[in-house]
Amino acid sequence: MDGSDDPARPTADDEVPVEYVELYWRRGCGFCARLIRGLEATGLPVRMHDIWADPEAAATVRAAARGNETVPTVGVAGEYLVNPSLDDVVELVGRRAPHLTERPAG
Repeated sequence: MDGSDDPARPTADDEVPVEYVELYWRRGCGFCARLIRGLEATGLPVRMHDIWADPEAAATVRAAARGNETVPTVGVAGEYLVNPSLDDVVELVGRRAPHLTERPAG
């Protein structure tokens, strides 16, 4: 069993399990740098998208931010937060993808 039928593992499109916190950022953004440092400290898996280098990422941010390219923007399982605090992101992960907070015993 691959876990795809586990209701505790939400999916972004009912097919692909959520594996990452999607972080949309750009160079020179101090708010982005602060959030990146915070996310690194949590150990959450993060996939980063530079909106200046990736037009699709920029389009995603515009869709989430009322036509603006406001970063950082974070997506988890199809829900987006624009310029969130680290606490907001952790809360979103807890609601939408709690399995991402599970850490292997060490």
